[in-house]
Amino acid sequence: MRRIAAFEKTGFAQFEKDLRSLYETMTEEEIRKIYDDLKLPVRATTGSAGYDFFAPYDIEILPGCEVLIPTGVRVRMEEDYVLLLFPRSGLGFKYRLQLNNTVGVIDSDYYHAENEGHIFCKLTNDSRENKTVLIHKGEGMVQGIFLPFGITEDDHASTLRTGGLGSTTKKAGKL
Repeated sequence: MRRIAAFEKTGFAQFEKDLRSLYETMTEEEIRKIYDDLKLPVRATTGSAGYDFFAPYDIEILPGCEVLIPTGVRVRMEEDYVLLLFPRSGLGFKYRLQLNNTVGVIDSDYYHAENEGHIFCKLTNDSRENKTVLIHKGEGMVQGIFLPFGITEDDHASTLRTGGLGSTTKKAGKL
């Protein structure tokens, strides 16, 4: 297999900023503990296509509710690859756990974004059996799969990414 990417932690300052935006009362010490314990994504077996992303802290999602999770992870990858994020199969099957954007698309140039390419997951518990989802710190929550992609013969994209969600369509509208 060809090695095309590497996972890294975001810088502590970026992680602290992003986590504090969700949990204003969390102390720097609490955030530092979470950051220090972050696990980078890994494949479980040699035949696994997906890299498991792990919960940075305990997560509870009530039926019909959603939660935004800063993973503390960024990824550097070759420019002709994309990382696609999906819910872990077992969580989707048991709880109908879903990513709010259905499939997370992490472009290769996201690594250079103003937020260091910090990957977030927004999960929804779409349980129809009134089940609460509990994902404990360090347990897998989503999985990422790297895929190569191509471009059209008449592609003329030349702008560079600076932002995160929605930033590429804002630039595309200015072409």
